[in-house]
Amino acid sequence: MLGTSDTRAGQPRAAAQLRAQSAAHSAHNYHPLPVVISEAESAWVTDVDGRRYLDMLAAYSAINFGHRHPRIVAAAQRQLERVTLVSRAFEHDQFGPFCAELAELAGMEMVLPMNTGAEAVETAIKTARKWGYEVKGVPDGEAVIVVFDGNFHGRTTTIVSFSTDPDARDGFGPYTPGFRVVPYGDLDALAAVMGENVVAVLVEPIQGEAGVLVPPPGFLAGVRDQCTAHGALMIADEIQSGLGRTGATFACEHEDVVPDMYILGKALGGGIVPVSAVVSAAAVLGVFKPGQHGSTFGGNPLACAVAREVIAMLATGEYQERSAKLGAHLHDRLNALPGDKVSEVRGRGLWAGIEFAQLSGRAACEQLADRGVLAKDTHGSTIRLAPPLVIAEEDLDWGIDQVEALVR
Repeated sequence: MLGTSDTRAGQPRAAAQLRAQSAAHSAHNYHPLPVVISEAESAWVTDVDGRRYLDMLAAYSAINFGHRHPRIVAAAQRQLERVTLVSRAFEHDQFGPFCAELAELAGMEMVLPMNTGAEAVETAIKTARKWGYEVKGVPDGEAVIVVFDGNFHGRTTTIVSFSTDPDARDGFGPYTPGFRVVPYGDLDALAAVMGENVVAVLVEPIQGEAGVLVPPPGFLAGVRDQCTAHGALMIADEIQSGLGRTGATFACEHEDVVPDMYILGKALGGGIVPVSAVVSAAAVLGVFKPGQHGSTFGGNPLACAVAREVIAMLATGEYQERSAKLGAHLHDRLNALPGDKVSEVRGRGLWAGIEFAQLSGRAACEQLADRGVLAKDTHGSTIRLAPPLVIAEEDLDWGIDQVEALVR
């Protein structure tokens, strides 16, 4: 029986035993903080021993609307009582409305649903190549997609082929050809590699995994101009940055840029089920014919019902406005942290990367967890904050207080 007495250097026995099971029987592809969550609601989670934590990560933006949002849970429950999966061999009554509503939200015409973000990125790559061969007229097998260093688009073998992160890339070759990597934010470098065989430029409007890096003003507009000038598709990976995270529905909106294709995921599933999608024009996604791409679970009834509720919530604009307002408050407070302890604060909306001058990111997250706040480190001295958009302002302030306590 699991008890509550302390063992393992102060870890409660229930948590220690569960963590030991994980360490013994799961692949070590993650290095989680020593917290074992058993319940969650809104912006708060509770561990197996009853301690509460403020979730300032929101599953990398997958829980933009908080844990178990009543509207999203109700939508899932209604669908669970009807039908959850039929495969794309048949139509179902949630699929058409989901596609139409997501296309309208994005200002596009057509949707190709998948499950995970990496699947959606793979779908975008296949789409761009096929479009390049059939519409642009690139010779077969010679399509090029331009990407940026510091990128994170997933961990499939094709995606890691153009990663510049050794942890993601090394040891997984041979690598898929057809990609050119240029410095993020460098329009001159982009212009130098654009050519007739370039079918697309794949860009994160803000690089999350790299440490919430915001590109220089005008960069996204410049990418748009380069793509237009060379007849290439601008593909915006808004899996983390989209759906309200930055204070707008899409981060591209901050530069009044409309890409040719959005890649969406994470928050689209409302924290209930994995849902992703590629959204584009009919002239682009229309290159697919039956049998050329698909997914058994992609666009399933449960996923569509949940995503439709997310889309309806975003359609009001209230969550985007909340992210913008609370995000400004978040950044005002973080930018006031002492410069000798915090070397840089980056981000937009309710999304921030904090780079510590005298503390590793891992140590900072461990200390924050001890103080009841959950965050995630990335790349050495940087941590990421991405609280749910529904977080109460007083809870947000309390969370920032705990960050301040690390640098006093």
